[in-house]
Order: sequence, then C-alpha cells, then structure tokens
Amino acid sequence: MDNQFFKNIEKKTGVNMKDIFDLANSLQNANFKDAQTVRGVIRRVSQIANKPVSKDMEDKIVESIVKDGKQLDFNQISKMINKK
Repeated sequence: MDNQFFKNIEKKTGVNMKDIFDLANSLQNANFKDAQTVRGVIRRVSQIANKPVSKDMEDKIVESIVKDGKQLDFNQISKMINKK
C-alpha cells in the first residue's frame, strides 16, 4: 500500500496506523468468547481512538459479544460507544 495513503489517514484521524496494524494482528487468533480478551480489545480500541469507555459501557459491549453470542461487529461497537 501507498505510504502517503496511510499518512493521509493518520493526518485526518489522528490515529497511528502502526497501532491499527498491531491491533489487527492481535485480533487474528483472539478468543472472543472470553470476556477478559474482549475487555482487552475494547480498552485497546478505546486507547487508540482516544475515546474513553465507561465501565458500564464496557460491560454492555462485553455482554453483547460474549454472552449474547454476537459476532464482533465494529460498527455496532462504534454505535454503542458514540451513543449518548
């Protein structure tokens, strides 16, 4: 991929692409039926995006993924985080 492409994304979002790639690599073999793993992912995404997630919201996301058997859907997680 074009390095300038990633620089443009970093500039627009303020998110370091290396952090995104590191996160993506860590998700490849992650067990999303394990609440501790899911919490770790939520915290990492929150940190990368510089968007704090309350304990209550974290619990809801974990429940949605682990207990309800839903697949990991970043769009749904984003909607839950941005819901006011």
